Amino acid sequence: MKTRRQAVLLELIDQEAVHSQEVLRRRLLQRGFEATQATISRDIKDLGLVKRAGDGAYQRPGEGVLNPETALAALERAAAEFLRNVERVQQLVVVRTGPGQAQALAEALDRARLPEVVGTIAGDDTILLIARGARGAAALVKRLKDYSAP
Repeated sequence: MKTRRQAVLLELIDQEAVHSQEVLRRRLLQRGFEATQATISRDIKDLGLVKRAGDGAYQRPGEGVLNPETALAALERAAAEFLRNVERVQQLVVVRTGPGQAQALAEALDRARLPEVVGTIAGDDTILLIARGARGAAALVKRLKDYSAP
């Protein structure tokens, strides 16, 4: 039973971004597995699951590459949550976040592998994005503003 439940748990986190043990409990219940929070916590520990920096969803250990759709969805969530201001200077884009949030947003940007972005540098509350040119920078600014619009 434990092995099958853990296999289903892995399927769940591979299929969708799951951010909490409560959501995992409900998804397992839908699949016919009754599990307490303590059981799920032990399963997470046994499987070595970790939370992604970009969006806080559970992932397998050492899983650094997301599929493109998941990475883009994670970027949209991170931008909506963390982005405060975005400004372009030629092919450079400066992104402002709240204190301590730049790293999470920069990681989401890196994982999304946007075609406009050559690279990112992140501090505590500021990210410098280097775009492929002025047009790419303008497209990037528009994209980020769209993600962060309410």
